[in-house]
Amino acid sequence: MGNTLILTGWKYMDYAVAAAIALRHFGTADVLGMSRRRLPEYLEEVSGYAEIVILGVSLTGDVERLAKALKNLKNKYIKVTWISGIDFPEWMGDDIRSNLESYVNDSESISNAVTEYYKRKEGELAAYEDVNLPIGRQYIEFKEAAEYFYRNYQDEEAYPRVIRHIAVEDPESKWSESERRMVEHYRRYGHRELVGKSAAIEKLQESINLIAPHEHARVLILGESGTGKETVATLIHFKSQRGQEGEPFIVFNCASVNPQLLESRFLGHEKGAFTGATEDRNGLFEVANGGTLFLDEIGELPLEAQGLLLRVLEEGRFQRLGSSGSEIEVDVRVIAATNRDLASMVRDGKFRLDLYQRLSVIQLRIPPLREHKEDIPLIAYSYRDRNKMGGWLSQEQVDALMEYDFPGNVRELYNLLERSHVLEITDYKQLIREHRELNAALLPQDKVEVPDNLDEAMRLHVKHVCEKYNGNITKAAEALGTSRNTVRKYLE
Repeated sequence: MGNTLILTGWKYMDYAVAAAIALRHFGTADVLGMSRRRLPEYLEEVSGYAEIVILGVSLTGDVERLAKALKNLKNKYIKVTWISGIDFPEWMGDDIRSNLESYVNDSESISNAVTEYYKRKEGELAAYEDVNLPIGRQYIEFKEAAEYFYRNYQDEEAYPRVIRHIAVEDPESKWSESERRMVEHYRRYGHRELVGKSAAIEKLQESINLIAPHEHARVLILGESGTGKETVATLIHFKSQRGQEGEPFIVFNCASVNPQLLESRFLGHEKGAFTGATEDRNGLFEVANGGTLFLDEIGELPLEAQGLLLRVLEEGRFQRLGSSGSEIEVDVRVIAATNRDLASMVRDGKFRLDLYQRLSVIQLRIPPLREHKEDIPLIAYSYRDRNKMGGWLSQEQVDALMEYDFPGNVRELYNLLERSHVLEITDYKQLIREHRELNAALLPQDKVEVPDNLDEAMRLHVKHVCEKYNGNITKAAEALGTSRNTVRKYLE
């Protein structure tokens, strides 16, 4: 640990470059990426430094808490310098300024230093927004990957490593193998990320964090189409020990293969096992051995294949098709997902009860977008920014999006944003109006008229609540404030 700590903001490449320039000045300083809301809390806990430099971090957190933390640091003789490109904000108040060693507003010098860095690196990091400059683009991607790893896997060391490479002007050849793997992971999974700060998304994130370490617990993910079930499965895997050790994450859509070929896809086959089997082939369970197998659209799995899957889950071993040798043992975590009501399918004899019980050790419901509409602006910004469509939307555009229920959920929102970009539509009311007209047959129909008869009305309502909770009678009973037996009675 050095005597100086540099706390720098996220998001903009200029912040990373400015922090790298500051690192050159201080030499042995430590570096840490810092969010605006987390700053007061972090300063309450930090210790072991003689000087802290805050660079590129504004504040949306608790001002009084920040002032108290700064005062405590001053009493411990820890100098805090705040470097910013703007005048000292009045809303921060004298309590904050009086406890700073200094507030440096030297936007011209900071800007000149960053600009000079880019000029000296012309052809490499110069004009970093130009994606045709490979080294410049690679450093942006390196930084984005580090931020992704912090948000999703709580890796606080990745972003400082990026800044240190920039400080000494390392070429890509100087990146470590783990850093290269981080960038490759981001390229593959960076578009799969839970975005939002609503209570619903925070609760979902908490559930993922609780579930992930239990690497043998099977998970059944329930949710409407387009809610992000594969994203959740991805996060569960990579937050687990399996994911952290680089074990495979294999995705298989149960509706994507001819039913006659499912046994071969699950178990693999030997050469000559059937017509067309010209070589040995590993099945999904072999390929996923040690890691996670994500079975999407599990409700589409034919009954005969359900029995096959159940045997593998129960025994953990199997034989390839056409094999006369010993059985193959595997250690695979299975995560399944569906937008179907599996409980109703079990009741109707379309899905095996024993398989349902094996798969649903843990059930995780993904909320539809209409249940956390407050996240729409952030989701839209994240998608547009990631796909180089620009930044924030206007308030009028946000209001138009917030008025729509998005039956296709986040996937439908992405489609609308891309359509608006391609067709250069800025009037989002018009965009959604045309979208409704084009997809009228796909959109939910008017609600069924509520019967006058009280008993029939209650039966209809209970059925609706059960559908909302994907057939989970316990959750439906809790929501209705009644017993499970009562719910069953109205479903009969």
